[in-house]
Amino acid sequence: MALNKPISQWKDRRVWIIGASTGIGAALADALIALGAKVAVSARRAEPLDEMVKRYGTDRSIALPLDIVKLDTFTAAHDKLVAAWGGYDLAIFMAGDYKAMRAWEIDLAVAKNMIDINLNGFYNGLSLVVPQLMKQGKGGVALVSSVAGYRGLPKSLVYGPTKAALINLAETLYLDLQPRGLDVYVINPGFVKTPLTAQNDFTMPHLITPEEAASSIIDGFEDGDFEIHFPRAFTRQLKFLRHLPYRFYFSAVRKAVKG
Repeated sequence: MALNKPISQWKDRRVWIIGASTGIGAALADALIALGAKVAVSARRAEPLDEMVKRYGTDRSIALPLDIVKLDTFTAAHDKLVAAWGGYDLAIFMAGDYKAMRAWEIDLAVAKNMIDINLNGFYNGLSLVVPQLMKQGKGGVALVSSVAGYRGLPKSLVYGPTKAALINLAETLYLDLQPRGLDVYVINPGFVKTPLTAQNDFTMPHLITPEEAASSIIDGFEDGDFEIHFPRAFTRQLKFLRHLPYRFYFSAVRKAVKG
């Protein structure tokens, strides 16, 4: 049974993607435009956003530069979008940062920056998006987390906890907002070939392209899923590990990563 209202068509649906300049966000913007949606693209750098709007056309898209950790820039972008389009039907939070870190390598500056981008910045956006959606009485919000949020993993000392927090946040948002007619999604990708994963020094199982990830996300929206996770061959393995008792989980992970 669908936990959200399935999206049957995308023509003229107003979608705001926060974190759209590269990777999955850029691929998702391309795919939604091709399906007839109107897409607002946001990221810190204005240049790639402007290039996207040149390709899409100003009747179908709008560039809204912002820094997710700076509420004033988020507010300015939000106000501009509402003024231009009268609101939006779906806001997708895709911004994120990743730096591998082990327990003996804690760098507080890097850790705090990751927490600001991956978690605190989402609250900046939600403080604007949730009231707007409630005012509209319809629409949805999607948070991009990661399968790294399922359970603790080596080299994920900061990234993993921020993603686990986003999963919990999405669950809580769903409990609050679904009875009010709003849709909430959590998106948990596995390994996707992006600038962030390019820094990994290990073999990434079931690595997929941003275009494949975008297709899976759209399928999840159309099916009305709450959790959209992919690629299934990989995420199902991690979901199994998620339910193992600690003694077996720790042993399995150590054997898998050998480090």
